[in-house]
Amino acid sequence: MTKKLKSLFKEKLPNIFLFVLVDLLVLAFASTISLWIRFDFGNVPEPYLSNSYQFILIDFILLVAIYAMFKLYTSVWKYASVTELIDIVLADILFGVTTFLYKLAIGVELPRSFYIIEFFLIVALTCLTRLGYRVARTLYIRIENTKKNTKTLLIGAGDAGRMIIDEIYNNGKAFDSKIVCVVDDNKSKVGHYIKGLKIEGSTKDIEALAHKHEVEEIIIAIPSATKKKIDKIVTECHKTDCKIKILPSIFLEMNTKERVSVMSQIRPLSYEDFLGRDQIVVNDEQIKEDLKGKVVLVTGGGGSIGSELCRQIAQANPKTLIIFDIYENNAYEIQLELLRDCPELDLRTVIGSVRDYDRLEIVFKEFKPDLVYHAAAHKHVPLMEVSPNEAIKNNSFGTLNIVKLADKYKVKKFVLISTDKAVRPTNVMGASKRICEMIIQTYDKLSKNTDYVAVRFGNVLGSNGSVIPLFLKQIEKGGPVTVTHEKMERFFMTIPEAVSLVLQAGCYANGGEIFVLDMGKPVRIYDLAEKLIRYKGFEPNLDIPIKITGLRPGEKLFEERLMEEEGMQTTPNKLISIGKPLDIPKSFLDDLDELIKAAYKNCDDIKDRVAKIVTTYKVDKERVGK
Repeated sequence: MTKKLKSLFKEKLPNIFLFVLVDLLVLAFASTISLWIRFDFGNVPEPYLSNSYQFILIDFILLVAIYAMFKLYTSVWKYASVTELIDIVLADILFGVTTFLYKLAIGVELPRSFYIIEFFLIVALTCLTRLGYRVARTLYIRIENTKKNTKTLLIGAGDAGRMIIDEIYNNGKAFDSKIVCVVDDNKSKVGHYIKGLKIEGSTKDIEALAHKHEVEEIIIAIPSATKKKIDKIVTECHKTDCKIKILPSIFLEMNTKERVSVMSQIRPLSYEDFLGRDQIVVNDEQIKEDLKGKVVLVTGGGGSIGSELCRQIAQANPKTLIIFDIYENNAYEIQLELLRDCPELDLRTVIGSVRDYDRLEIVFKEFKPDLVYHAAAHKHVPLMEVSPNEAIKNNSFGTLNIVKLADKYKVKKFVLISTDKAVRPTNVMGASKRICEMIIQTYDKLSKNTDYVAVRFGNVLGSNGSVIPLFLKQIEKGGPVTVTHEKMERFFMTIPEAVSLVLQAGCYANGGEIFVLDMGKPVRIYDLAEKLIRYKGFEPNLDIPIKITGLRPGEKLFEERLMEEEGMQTTPNKLISIGKPLDIPKSFLDDLDELIKAAYKNCDDIKDRVAKIVTTYKVDKERVGK
């Protein structure tokens, strides 16, 4: 017998013996009382009493055997419900029929009504001994719940809402939440009750009901709701001063695989919850199959996108994962994280610059990667406007170095991390990334060894240097929150979404494509600022001012995902589209070499030189940097 079985047997044995002893007493009591009831509590004829007591041991053995068959000794009575009640009734019916038949067969004389009375008595007493604990515990929990302090409004009267109420009640002191009100947008539910709590209105009534019940906390329990729906609900919740928590959509998937604690999944509201768009879904199995057993190199592996790439790649059981980054602090942090979370992973962390061809070649020669994800880049638009030569050195020249080595060392797939700012760029950062796209499309035609693709997406929520961390810091300091233009719009996605797109693109790659995520409708930055201020518990332009500062060098009001000439092709994932490869001038590589030489000479006219290569890039003569 294993240690686990011994431990289980040791834990359950005392409870089983206790229930067996109780059942013996119940049977003896029921047999005696049944005869007394049959004879109106008068004198019971001696043969009947004798026959009843003579076969009590056989009856008891039958009762225990039947109860064991119906698992009445191993059920968790703490959570007993109608199912257990039905099992008790069925077990007692079988017991009553069995005892009647065997006594009839051997000629034991007992009144037939005795069996019926005994049946009802055993059912009642067994329910009392088994379910009485549940009843007593429920009464105790209800008393304890009256002592809880955090008055909570629950949004959602579906299965998730019911599970939350059950768990709060069943766990007594484990949670301080006291649900005082429920709302649901299903009109047929309003006015009815769920677990004794009245559904008092819809989400439009949140503000009024929160005030009426002096609510301190709101739990959104609609895991099937779309991001657009959640965004509307959050807007109503922000009209109150309540803390907002949410049961995320991932709970549905987790709960179908294995029963999980619903309260353990509830978390504080995140800014990702009001993105206003459903999260992208990718083919995880296809991605894992594509990465399994491969040697994978991630440049810029310590950055926001690069580190998430490393996390997701590590889960796919690659042969080796190489983190390449010039910033050792970030590389060290993601190295420690992966070594802790994936101890079996063959992880190599290399410090170096993508500008250094010789350093890169040492890495390619030693590890011979099968897949390369190129995330290393300068990405800050205003900084690159005043240091445009650095954008060319790091973004364009760095990409050229890795692209050449990928072909030389026969890398199977090369995936470039690009940006929607590469479409008709108004800044040198976007133009440098457009040059990167032109490099991979050119080399895809030249190389017989490697499929080169690019992945183009918008702003990444929460990445280093993105607008949300900036806004949150400004809010923390009391404002103002600075927005460059009231009408400015941007596409947004989460870091996991961006990385999932990159990995899925690697699966679809045939060479030369630019993959683009359907990011839904663009988000107005001013609206995002207002939501973040409310998310932190303040009122926009009352507690925290919003200041319009004017467009910065290289910025434009609206971003695009594709140029018209790139077209739009679909993929098996309907949220991922493909821009077809464009014809790149034959002189491109020669022009690029001249541009790189000029960048290393720190030429003043570097933006004009860039514009000759990227013809859709228009230089702002009033804002030319060096």
